[in-house]
Amino acid sequence: MNTKNLRVSLLASVIAAAVAGPAFAAGQAPLEVRPMPAPAAEADAGTRLIVKYRDKRAAPAVKAQSVQAAAKRALGSRLVRNSAAAGATAPEARHVRTMSIGSDVVKLSRKLDAAQLDAVIRELRADPAVERVEVDRMVHHTGVAQVRSDVQPSLVPDDPYYAQYNWHLQDTPGGIHAEDAWDVSTGEGTVVAVVDTGIVPHPDMDANMLEGYDFISDAFVSRRDTDDRVPGAYDYGDWNDDAAECRVSTSSFHGTHVAGTVAELTNNGLGMAGTAHDAQVLPLRVLGRCGGYTSDVVDAVVWAAGGEVPGIPMNENPAEVINLSLGGSGACLQSEQDAFALARSLGSLVVTSAGNSNADVSNFSPANCDNVMVVAAGRINGGRASYSNYGSLVHLTAPGGGGSADGNPNGYVWQASNSSDTSPDLGDPTYVGMSGTSMASPHVAGVAAMVQSAVVAAGGDPLSPAELQELLIDSVRPFPSNPDRPIGAGLLDAPGALELALGSDPGDPGDPGEPDAIELTNGVALTGLSGSAGSSTLYSIEVPAGESLLSVVTYGGRGDVSVYVSAGEAPTVEDHDRASTRPGNNETVRIVRPEATTYYILVVGERAFSGVSLQARH
Repeated sequence: MNTKNLRVSLLASVIAAAVAGPAFAAGQAPLEVRPMPAPAAEADAGTRLIVKYRDKRAAPAVKAQSVQAAAKRALGSRLVRNSAAAGATAPEARHVRTMSIGSDVVKLSRKLDAAQLDAVIRELRADPAVERVEVDRMVHHTGVAQVRSDVQPSLVPDDPYYAQYNWHLQDTPGGIHAEDAWDVSTGEGTVVAVVDTGIVPHPDMDANMLEGYDFISDAFVSRRDTDDRVPGAYDYGDWNDDAAECRVSTSSFHGTHVAGTVAELTNNGLGMAGTAHDAQVLPLRVLGRCGGYTSDVVDAVVWAAGGEVPGIPMNENPAEVINLSLGGSGACLQSEQDAFALARSLGSLVVTSAGNSNADVSNFSPANCDNVMVVAAGRINGGRASYSNYGSLVHLTAPGGGGSADGNPNGYVWQASNSSDTSPDLGDPTYVGMSGTSMASPHVAGVAAMVQSAVVAAGGDPLSPAELQELLIDSVRPFPSNPDRPIGAGLLDAPGALELALGSDPGDPGDPGEPDAIELTNGVALTGLSGSAGSSTLYSIEVPAGESLLSVVTYGGRGDVSVYVSAGEAPTVEDHDRASTRPGNNETVRIVRPEATTYYILVVGERAFSGVSLQARH
């Protein structure tokens, strides 16, 4: 064990003895809300490039020289003569490393302005030795706001703050209803990778944390002494006090909070609870001061899935699920796409946050990439959080917290953290409320781990990433009311996911009971329906005796849906009484002299759809 890990272990032991203290007093004033800063300006965004060379065996010096030569040509271009740095000496180029996907990271000695950087990229793309070049963009975590507590928990049985603070795990309208699922699965035997800011010691989660790895390859970002990557994922803090570098901010300890949502210890008489609290978390550090580089995220994802990263030992604990509570604006880079495709091929489901810009998710990476599961943020009432991104690429919604709209504490997702504004060595373990799509994503990752654990425990083979994603989408609960923007097929539902995975109700094995469907009112249209490709939602309508016709129609909106109808039981795509599968959203099913029974209506997204209306009339 290295000295840092030894120091952390000893510190955790001391803290565990010190956390017993006064509980939150009854009637105590709400804790202070401390807004988290908006994403920082992209520090050094123009200094690193991801270059894929046709000859991967070329020497690193040769690769760097090609970039430096392109920079010299670019600075002489008339397209950049009027830029702020016109006439400046061309920057030197240094080969940083070869990536897991076969590309190379090359760093320039100084930042270029937008015109200069574009010119360098054009020159490199014209180089016959170069197959592809991309800017190594900075990404940031997707937490919006946080509430910090300086009060430590009492050592009393059964997670003393669960009832008051962990609404997101409970049977609230927007919660995941975990209590109905924990008797069946708690995620035992699974590994969830959390690609984030790393973690700090905390007695309410240490037992579930694997060693992990620090993938940050820039000493300024990591706060370590060198650019080297190192074992462990100790979060040195992501605070910044120099406005010239990026936005001034305090440390978030974001990765600790996200890891706690996945697998904070539960029913241990301390603090709060986690989703899959018997799963193990593999923390991978990619975010630090001012954010983190896409190239580091790419390598961390590949390594988490069990892939090979040059210069790094193989991962002995490949993850069934990888959580990315991070992102930035722009199109999906091919480098990201390559990593996600490789991770999925190795058996890992990549879950990512939708982003917090109240905008269409198609403009934000990595949520706009293929082979990722995209999660929007919901409030305690099951509605869309006002900041959450939306759109046809969103698969489902999970608890993210509504922030000030729902007050303190229920506007926030509460989990483990550290009390320091800067270095964790200067603070103590505590609990923090945060809101953001960052908080929504790890709930999905945790439920995915619960499902895989249950399937294997029942003697089945682990689900493929595609099967696991489809199951989580198909098992959602309906939104309590139609959301104002498309945010996926519905709300994450832990017991529903396990029921679908195991083929029975977790509370009553072997007795599926009546299908869980949204009841329609005769002749009243349900509007604003939305979902992703492959999503499905079940509806029902009671038909009394003596009716001459039952008519089911969908219309309006965008995308493509199909409709399947059966009497007395839930239809499937393969087994149904009637169906309408025309291209588009205008579907009609008519049943002459219907039975006096409940008719079930399955609406399936052939492609992503939004704004669709459904009406049943008899």
